[in-house]
Amino acid sequence: MDIDSSVLKSVNKYGTNDPFMITKKMGIFLFFADLGDTFGFYNCANRIKMININDTINDIMKRFVCAHELAHAILHPYLNVPYMRRQTLFSIDKIECEANRFATKLLTFETDYESWMTKENYLKVCGIPPEMARFI
Repeated sequence: MDIDSSVLKSVNKYGTNDPFMITKKMGIFLFFADLGDTFGFYNCANRIKMININDTINDIMKRFVCAHELAHAILHPYLNVPYMRRQTLFSIDKIECEANRFATKLLTFETDYESWMTKENYLKVCGIPPEMARFI
């Protein structure tokens, strides 16, 4: 599935690029709990989609994690991705890379990073880990 068209379709359908609003409008249950070293995870049980986010991480990172897990719900709806540990931000695993790319594209939708000094500074302002610069 093409990531760029999936992001465009989601933004057009739900009228926002806010991952929390899209999650709500899609009827995905969103839970916050202390998940230890895990930032978040998506799962689907009996066709009920759920996103769990670590409530001990900062709000900016919660937004990125929500966008990443939302990507799993949209791109891989029936694959249960068990968890997203800190290391998965750098994973070369195809599914995690797709989710990172979707999250980065969603959170930077219709913005221009070229007016910023570096991609990394731009991503920092957008609340996206600088390691995601390869996706824009």
